Amino acid sequence: MNITRMAIFMANIFLASIFQVNAQDKHRFDPPWNNPPKSAVEFTVPGINNVPDLYGDIENPQLVVFFAGNQFMCVDDLLAGFRRKHPEIQRIFVETLPPGILAKQIEGGSLTLGNLRITTKPDVYTAGKDRIQSMLHHFSSTHIYAYNKLTLMVQKGNPKKMTGLKDLRNATLKISMPNPAWEGIGRQIEKAYRSVGGEALYSAVMKDKVNDGSTYLTRIHHRESPMRILYGESDVAPVWTSEVVYQKMIGHPVDEVVIPKEDNIRATYMAGQLKNAPHPKEAKLFVDFLTSEEAKSIYRKYGFETD
Repeated sequence: MNITRMAIFMANIFLASIFQVNAQDKHRFDPPWNNPPKSAVEFTVPGINNVPDLYGDIENPQLVVFFAGNQFMCVDDLLAGFRRKHPEIQRIFVETLPPGILAKQIEGGSLTLGNLRITTKPDVYTAGKDRIQSMLHHFSSTHIYAYNKLTLMVQKGNPKKMTGLKDLRNATLKISMPNPAWEGIGRQIEKAYRSVGGEALYSAVMKDKVNDGSTYLTRIHHRESPMRILYGESDVAPVWTSEVVYQKMIGHPVDEVVIPKEDNIRATYMAGQLKNAPHPKEAKLFVDFLTSEEAKSIYRKYGFETD
């Protein structure tokens, strides 16, 4: 190989290595953040093929649980604990999409994600208390198992010097806001806006800043909001406390601006066993586990509250 060809060859290798590093850097905070199940072929491709909110065995499951999405961080520990208690139940399928989307899936019987159509029926559905109570006709039983409260997620070091909810009126501040159309937390945050700053704060964040693009309404809050903070696309995100606890737990550079108790909202999480659950025995066993002290200790580990 002559000198010119060698130089071109080495330059191509160098450029390829830079591209690979840049591609890795571009997706360095991307999910899945859970531990994926082991398979003969593992084909998660950052930015292209990555489905973090469908978890486990979709083929012939023995148990199907639809979790309100912000509980995704608890799934690994919950399923491990449940399987230890019930080793005969191994094939479990879990969805951790926004609760409003899951509710529509329950009502309509199907959901399409990319090119995948899912008609798997859930045995258990968990969501906020208001959502569950609006769907009581679907459930044979319901149970409270955990609580959560609001906080503000910001970039490491709080570069915008956020102090609380009233700061969100700042016209230059980029906000990642859960869409109240399908995110229960969105409606809770709207209540907090009105409580802290009246209609002026609510209108500034949810009307003026939505119109000018500085408030971004998420489609899947528990994934988008942390990623927008981590990649510098948003300055602040109202989230559940558990979201900040978990991102710090896995070493991601975020910080928290605590919302005082008098300005905060406490969410109540309930589990409902579906009347038409395909696996009613397994569903009851899982709800029993979800309300056990072992499961409650898992929720507390990730920043939730329990009785």
